[in-house]
Amino acid sequence: MPGAVVASASVNHRETRRFFPTLDSKAIFLIGLMLSASGFVSPPVALVGGLVFGLLVEHPLKRESSSLARVLLQASVVGLGFGLNLQEVIHVGRSGFVYTAVSISFAMLLGALLGKMLRVSGKASYLITAGTAICGGSAIAAVAPILAANEEEISVSMGTVFFLNSIALLVFPAIGHLLKLSQNEFGLWAALAIHDTSSVVGASAAYGAQALAVGTTVKLARALWIVPVSLLTAVVMARLTAKTPAEKSRVRIPWFIAMFCAASALSTYVTRFHVAYGGLSHLGKLGLTATLFLIGTGLSKKTLKQVGVRPLVQGVSLWVVVAGASLAAIYFRVIGS
Repeated sequence: MPGAVVASASVNHRETRRFFPTLDSKAIFLIGLMLSASGFVSPPVALVGGLVFGLLVEHPLKRESSSLARVLLQASVVGLGFGLNLQEVIHVGRSGFVYTAVSISFAMLLGALLGKMLRVSGKASYLITAGTAICGGSAIAAVAPILAANEEEISVSMGTVFFLNSIALLVFPAIGHLLKLSQNEFGLWAALAIHDTSSVVGASAAYGAQALAVGTTVKLARALWIVPVSLLTAVVMARLTAKTPAEKSRVRIPWFIAMFCAASALSTYVTRFHVAYGGLSHLGKLGLTATLFLIGTGLSKKTLKQVGVRPLVQGVSLWVVVAGASLAAIYFRVIGS
């Protein structure tokens, strides 16, 4: 009888130990998310916190976190629009059109060449290239259904992009200060060389308010290239595969960009609600900081293993060339905001 009691207690103890770590990981995740959204921590700190959590703890709410990050990013960008003057947005977006066109074309060609040289799977190579050339995870999400990419290929490309986003968020501001880049110069460089909008905003916000304005507007103009690239991909895939289902060629259009412009228009021309606009803009910044934490938590050891060596080498090589070339062009005044 005592043996049975001891055995029962042992089983209960193991079950308790198995149960409480799950509760602890949820609590840690929620505390980290609340701190990131509180305004008490900076965007880089939020990302680092998320990365530490993702690498050391098994994510208890991975699917929910991923969905929240996607929605929160779009809502936060719209909120950020209330803090920008539309006339400035149009000016910066127009002046950055040529830069983004040249940068995207160059990155797409170089990415295809590197993928072939490194013998990276065709679809994974294209996803990494599109993510680097345009806007990271959003571009991958738009192009993947058109390519009929599988989960492994999407995971590899997403993992590579998120890994490089994490590095850029921490390294770019330091390089900008070292080279004494102006606010406009740094914002332009971040928009041309960093993958995801959230990381562009995080790096730009850490550098300064004007860098944030320039980086966000040029980045959003760059994100619009999802549409022509997706359409071109659909046309090519339709020719390569005679029986492609219609739903596989649907293009995901980033409608939140139109809402961002509408928010900017309201704050520019309907000035009577300027106090409310300021509050919404502040909420947008807090939301983006929380998004960075969520992105960091999604980068697990398993994801890093799935990335592999060759896709990572392709992504890093392409990103280093694009970032270096755009920085050189800005630093030597070949282009400017």
